[in-house]
Amino acid sequence: MPTPQRTASTDVRMRGFTQRSEVGTAWAWIDAHTPPLATEPATLGDAIGRVLGQDVVAPIAVPEFDRAAMDGYALRGGDTTGASDYNALEFPVLGEAWPGRPFEGATPAGSAVRIMTGSPVPPGLDAVVPAEYASEHGGRVTITHAVAPSQHVGRIGEDIARGSTVLAAGRRLRPQDLGLVASLGLAQLQLVRQPRVRLLVTGNEVRPPGEPKGPYEIYDANSLTLRGLLARDGGLLESHQRLGDDPQRIAQALAAPGADVVLVSGGSSVGAEDHAPRLLATLGELAIHGVAMRPSSPAGMGRIGEALVFLLPGNPVSCLCAYDFFAGRAIRRLGGRATDWPYRAATATVARKIVSQVGRVDYVRVKLGEAGVEPLALSGASVLSSTTRADGFVVAPAESEGYGPGAQVTVYLYECP
Repeated sequence: MPTPQRTASTDVRMRGFTQRSEVGTAWAWIDAHTPPLATEPATLGDAIGRVLGQDVVAPIAVPEFDRAAMDGYALRGGDTTGASDYNALEFPVLGEAWPGRPFEGATPAGSAVRIMTGSPVPPGLDAVVPAEYASEHGGRVTITHAVAPSQHVGRIGEDIARGSTVLAAGRRLRPQDLGLVASLGLAQLQLVRQPRVRLLVTGNEVRPPGEPKGPYEIYDANSLTLRGLLARDGGLLESHQRLGDDPQRIAQALAAPGADVVLVSGGSSVGAEDHAPRLLATLGELAIHGVAMRPSSPAGMGRIGEALVFLLPGNPVSCLCAYDFFAGRAIRRLGGRATDWPYRAATATVARKIVSQVGRVDYVRVKLGEAGVEPLALSGASVLSSTTRADGFVVAPAESEGYGPGAQVTVYLYECP
């Protein structure tokens, strides 16, 4: 799929788009420029949710010794043959074994050792009779249950063999994964570096929440949305800057080193104050500007040096949509994560027609009811509350005119992970 060529002379302000790239073209460009970042060492406490940069190989076996899996009495399994409620067997108790404190005496045939869960099984003994099948009096234990050799004993390497690969590179780490690594005595892992993300907010009319504003000014909603999204996708906020519509400040913030990804909120369209596309083309490469989708058609992307730059429309729903389609994909890929949508998906039946148009991708906010999926009646790109009233969204592909009642669709659900 060819990538549109842009030049430093590209300036669509007050002219409009003469062409729009397909969503697939934008994805192909992103995928071509987002190899996983280099690896770095990190402590286990900082590893949850991150991606392994190299295989984890077990330096030890787990367990490293034969250990009791039950509280009871260690003995030879063969010595218990025939034991039952009607044929109790009796053994002398030579001592006891505790976790970290093994029994160190001799264990002749026909003897037992009191043992606790996790304790080393004494040499020569090979099974554990659970405490509920035993009673001890005067230094002797009576058992009423036979056990086979190795029963209720965790053998050396039974969980993890020394030298085995226990976690493969590319895995996103869960809490139980880190517990397993800790059981091997490892304190650090090599992880894919998290992308550093710079967030630039443009617009003279935009004010931070909590500060006074004029009657025609607006509060900055996009920053909080984007900060939550990039954290969800494994990005690290490098800086957050509100720049107004000053071209010089925007240019300096775009070109400054230190970020892997730069997100520009607002100023991406064709208005007289939409400076970011022209500045990106001047400072680096404006690869794509204008995408055949609704909302988010003014979205754009390019590069300045090694940093990827994403131009996100200022309308809140368009900003969310453009992030999820493009910037989020790049951040996930750079951090070693999958490109899949980071939403739980469900299949549902369309209850009321979802309208789309051939030639563009539609991001349709929907409600889920007893009758099925219904698009929200109000779907403007500035109506952020539509994303809080919606249960999720449906993506209508460019080759589709939408979905009629009865059609089966995939709904991506807005819910906390």
